[in-house]
Amino acid sequence: MEVTPANLEAMSGYLQQTLSPDQDIRRNAEKFLESVECNLNYPLLLLHLMDKDQVESHIRVSSAITFKNYIKRNWKVAEGWQDKIHKDDREAIKQYIVGLMLKSPEQVQKQLSDAISIIGREDFPKKWPNLLSEMISKFETGDFNVINGVLQTAHSIFKRYRHEFKSQELWEEIKFVLDNFATALTELFKATMNLATTHANDPKALKVIFGSILLICKIFYSLNFQDLPEHFEDNMKVWMDYFLALLSVDNKLLQTSDESEAGLLEQIKSQVCDNVALYAQKYDEEFSPHLPGFVTAIWSLLISTGQGVKYDLLVSNAIQFLASVAERPAYKALFDNTDTLASICEKVVVPNMQLRDADEELFEDNPEEYMRRDIEGSDVDTRRRAACDLVQALCKSFEGPVIQNFSRYVQALLENYGKNPNANWKSKDAAIFLVTSLAAKGQTQKQGVTQTSELVNITEFYQAHILPDLKSNNMNEMPILKADIIKYLMVFRNQLPAAVIQAAVPDLIRFLQAESVVVHTYAAHALERLFMVRNNGVAAITSEMIEPMAGELMTSLFSAMEKPGSTENEYIMKAIMRTMSLLQDHIIPMIPQLLMGFKAKLLLVSKNPSKPHFNHYLFECLCVAIRASCKKHPEAVTVFEEALFLPFTDILQQDVQEFIPYVFQILSLLIEQHPGKIPETYMALFPHLLAPVLWERPGNIPPLVRLLQAYIHKGADQIEADKLNGLLGVFQKLIASKTHDHEGFYLLNYIIEFMPKEIVTPYLKQVFMLLFQRLSNSKTTKYIKSLLVFFCLYTIKYSATSLIELIDGLQAKMFAMVIERLFLQDLQKISGNTSKKICAVGVTNILTEADSMLTGDYASLWPKLLQALIGLFELPEDSSVPDDEHFIEIEDTPGYQTAYSQLAFAGKHDHDPLAGFVDDPKVNLAKHLEKMSVRRPGMIQPMINSGMEAGAKNFLHQYCQTANINLV
Repeated sequence: MEVTPANLEAMSGYLQQTLSPDQDIRRNAEKFLESVECNLNYPLLLLHLMDKDQVESHIRVSSAITFKNYIKRNWKVAEGWQDKIHKDDREAIKQYIVGLMLKSPEQVQKQLSDAISIIGREDFPKKWPNLLSEMISKFETGDFNVINGVLQTAHSIFKRYRHEFKSQELWEEIKFVLDNFATALTELFKATMNLATTHANDPKALKVIFGSILLICKIFYSLNFQDLPEHFEDNMKVWMDYFLALLSVDNKLLQTSDESEAGLLEQIKSQVCDNVALYAQKYDEEFSPHLPGFVTAIWSLLISTGQGVKYDLLVSNAIQFLASVAERPAYKALFDNTDTLASICEKVVVPNMQLRDADEELFEDNPEEYMRRDIEGSDVDTRRRAACDLVQALCKSFEGPVIQNFSRYVQALLENYGKNPNANWKSKDAAIFLVTSLAAKGQTQKQGVTQTSELVNITEFYQAHILPDLKSNNMNEMPILKADIIKYLMVFRNQLPAAVIQAAVPDLIRFLQAESVVVHTYAAHALERLFMVRNNGVAAITSEMIEPMAGELMTSLFSAMEKPGSTENEYIMKAIMRTMSLLQDHIIPMIPQLLMGFKAKLLLVSKNPSKPHFNHYLFECLCVAIRASCKKHPEAVTVFEEALFLPFTDILQQDVQEFIPYVFQILSLLIEQHPGKIPETYMALFPHLLAPVLWERPGNIPPLVRLLQAYIHKGADQIEADKLNGLLGVFQKLIASKTHDHEGFYLLNYIIEFMPKEIVTPYLKQVFMLLFQRLSNSKTTKYIKSLLVFFCLYTIKYSATSLIELIDGLQAKMFAMVIERLFLQDLQKISGNTSKKICAVGVTNILTEADSMLTGDYASLWPKLLQALIGLFELPEDSSVPDDEHFIEIEDTPGYQTAYSQLAFAGKHDHDPLAGFVDDPKVNLAKHLEKMSVRRPGMIQPMINSGMEAGAKNFLHQYCQTANINLV
């Protein structure tokens, strides 16, 4: 693909088609671009398109987005996988991209900045050492449009320092950045602050200058997050003086008329609050001289800032700063005063807990966002969450006075509500929120509140102020208050008595009929959460309690999904899944009707998958239905096949990437339910599963391996000999990857265990060669553990002698190295009961069945190997990994599309190949040693005595006693 006018025009045409409203045209263009992205010069064509002023702006932006996504998918190359970007293209991109980004329009610049960040994550600084110097050199241009581009890129590269785990590599990178960038950043900050004063009356210049100041403040946060750098400690006064000055800047030219979007001033002050909160939390000793000034400035800012939505982040961060100071014992004296606490309560907490018109609008117009903030924990930037955190921080040191102070407000708010409920319902809303803040001392997303204040009676408040509204017949009246009372029940589900939450179930079922999206969603979410409550390990709500109302519950849940705004409501689908899981056998009569509903939803969402959580729970529901039905009625599997094969075929043919891993998992589940042979419909699909294109997507690999295992397990004799070559090709691809090698072993182990020996034997030498090649090229602890389990399974299925002969056939006396460098060094690292059992039986076979271990070349290793086996039984598991071996993470693939989402209810049972054959591996060892001693009398004891430690001998003696055996 040369960079020619004709190719640029063709690329432009395909990019235009990707924007088409016609789904077929759009998808065909996307598939074409995906098919040619491996070609040389492909990324350069995209970059050249962005660089041409005569190209229409929407094509330039589309090119930038396509380029960024291409970089996102392909720049990082997993070990053992093909690099889809040519080496020349990689170098050209790095030479070209920074300059292009700095001269591009804003929308293109943003995409290229993100792309630089992705490349930087992999290549900076070792493979891209000149990036920083190239960027810093642009500071000298004095062109703030260019400088802002550099700062935006620096911010996108450095912000990962905020969440990276500490490591030597990270320290070295941050040190490199600080050595080369920190001084230039400080000088730029000084110059920019001076320019802000010089251009105080120039609105156009001010916007650009304050844009730079915002980015500088963000970069400061990233560079200071992991530890306090020496440069910033030495220049702390410079930075803190400027930060303090920024908190009081009030230039009318920077104020915005938009009441919903934060302007530059609000964003900068918010970031300054974040920066000083970081210093107060992590570097309080060095920061303490500056702290009182910031407490005063931020307090003044808080009480003078309005209730507008655009100030939300600023107020939230300002309150969070006070909270971070309040919870530290060193600063306790700043708050240890009744008047101060009363003032905080009156001027900061209560005003910011009040529901505003903007919150009401959000509730009505954007219920999903309202719920995200209210119950999903994404309310970290809201005033209410910050006020709640401040209350909880103050309670750590002043619980009694704080609760006493706020209780008066709660009482007053409830009294105000009582006077005129219709007009004053917001008072009760604030009261409920305040009580929740005071009572909740510890909370998790999964468990709700885990620790409460003894000074707040949760049950009493529930009976007096929550239950009457829960019993209300008019579920559409004051919907926000209805949502509040359901949330209270949900949050304190583990503290309320079991009888209370059991009694609430019929009321919650009624609330599923509410018109408000938030109210019926909260009802569904509350039911799902209540079904998970355990009291001392016992379920608070049982299937027997729910069975009488199961029909009404299911009907109401499905009806709720018919309401506007809830067609793909993830909370409702999750509640359906949880209800089915709770009811188990009791849902069988409802299955035909449920299946119709699920099929209709599946056909709907597969046209345009946009709600990943909803889709996930939909597939989970199918799994629960299959398991519950087929457990009692194995023949019911055909009902599911008839219902699902058509939509599944569509998903596979249309290549709906998000759903394909789910389809593979459910097909595995269906195959596993079949009592006899695998039906022909599945066998017709089998060859297509070996197609290389399916294995290119990391998200497909785990479910595809699981599906192939199901085929091999159930239909080993139905798989033709020529198909084994394809299976081994898949194994070869997986074994080459550090990320997926364990999946390769899953496949190989099933081939060895279930496939007929006469089909497998011709391939064994080649398989072993591949295994040893990978061992010598790229050895990891994970790989060695998998290899040892495979060797041991091989001895169980084929024989220990066969294993030794195969390995020695590759290289003379090679099995000695296998024992010394693998078995003796790493047997202790085997984890998991089934893997340990396989290794114990396999090593026993090597010790007792192979003649070369007894009288041949390897006899000297016999006592050492027996001692290692006893160590596997008796010593703690060795979980250490070599210093130079970083933990190999399962592929971190960006984006939902290619990620693998495992279905909990499709889970594969842990397969034990020795079930029913060997129950106790220690007794098995003793019995095998007995047989060997009968075969070769007088041989074992001298070997044991000459090469084993006393402790190991004692354990062996115990095994023999347990098995009632005497070794001769």
